[in-house]
This record gives sequence, structure tokens and C-alpha cells, in this order.
Amino acid sequence: MRRISAILLSTTLLLSVSTISPTTTDAAAKTFNNCTELNKTYKGGVAKAANIKNKGGKTKYTPFVSKEIYDANIKSDRDKDGIACER
Repeated sequence: MRRISAILLSTTLLLSVSTISPTTTDAAAKTFNNCTELNKTYKGGVAKAANIKNKGGKTKYTPFVSKEIYDANIKSDRDKDGIACER
């Protein structure tokens, strides 16, 4: 009886582990078509890092910091200062 319980338990564990699908902690960064679309979600734009300073001077909103989102929307950083679509 003990052997059957052990076999049943190990089979159950193997089946439950194999049916679990792996999840990623980092969701794919969303790519926006233009700055208007990006600014609807992130009012101040998206910065590559927290220590980036805006070349253009004072901005109205603080940018959201995310390297993944910045990298996906790097085309929107026209002045190449590390902040895409700053306002």
C-alpha cells in the first residue's frame, strides 16, 4: 500500500509540474506609433534611466523610467537625450 501511494504521489507531482506553463516576469514592452499615443499612457514620456537629465530644459511632467519601454520606443527620442516623448 505504501508503494502504491508513493507511485501515485510521484505521478501526480510529475503531471502537475509538466502542465504548468512558464510565465515571464517581464512583459513585452509596448511600442507606440507616435508621441501622442505614448503620452496618453506616460504623460512625461519615458526615460531610459532615473539619472537622465532633459537637454531641452524644464519639462511639465516627470518622465516614467523604464529601459525596456524606452528601448522599444527609441525612435521617438528625437534629441537623443535618453527621454522619449518628454513634455
